[in-house]
Amino acid sequence: MSHVAIVTDSASDLPPAVATPAGITIVPLQVSFGAETFLANETLTTDEFWARMLAPGAPFPTTAAASPGEFAAAYQRLFDAGADSIVCVTVSGDLSGTYKSARIAADGMPEREVHVVDSRTASLGHGMLAQIGAELAAEGVSGVEVARVLEERKKDVDLFVALDTLEYLKRGGRISGARAAVGSMLSIKPIITVIDGVVENAERVRSRAKARERVLELLTQKPIERATVLHTTQADVEEFRDRFMERSGLDAARVQTMTVGPSVGPHLGPGCVGAVIIYRH
Repeated sequence: MSHVAIVTDSASDLPPAVATPAGITIVPLQVSFGAETFLANETLTTDEFWARMLAPGAPFPTTAAASPGEFAAAYQRLFDAGADSIVCVTVSGDLSGTYKSARIAADGMPEREVHVVDSRTASLGHGMLAQIGAELAAEGVSGVEVARVLEERKKDVDLFVALDTLEYLKRGGRISGARAAVGSMLSIKPIITVIDGVVENAERVRSRAKARERVLELLTQKPIERATVLHTTQADVEEFRDRFMERSGLDAARVQTMTVGPSVGPHLGPGCVGAVIIYRH
């Protein structure tokens, strides 16, 4: 039976405690606070990231894509450990240079079988695709077929997250300052999504409670296969999760709960809650 190794990047928001047992290798993005630079979830945990992010007077964090060399080193380690092929699923190429790095590293190994999938999404959007890839690999599915399935399943991924403000997306360069200014002037609670690889403002809602209610409505319009509830330091995430499970009809085995990590957190800021879903195929 062929051994297919699954790789993703830390913008997947898969914590090591989830990724490692599933056989998923995570290549970390860089996160910097001023002159200090860390590797997401290697030299800076998610809890440590949020403690720094929320500290009074802390410099605003910035992120940088993983390099081709980091992907090449990860691929080589996996081949040395016995992998016959690798399937790497990354954050959208329109949101980060990480996909390009993964592709360059694969092109640098022409004698090896490396498939790179641009997820066209982010966070647990590609994190859950990596989990599906790991499940298929564990069943003995070939690398070619795993990559084909993930390319096909990309269209089944959706996400909706209620933010407290657009300020963090503006600072991270993911939306324009003008769009963020309109939101702050009107005290709007924006709901974001990812459409064809780009962050879009799905709706604007006037209050925190209404934003969460609208997110639940948007998430449960079609039958769902699996989901991950996401949050950034949200105390009421369990209540949101319970309401989501009730409306979606999913049991606890099909709904994960994850804290957004150091690679995506700088763009969302604190106080966010939402979910990534994979519709039934």
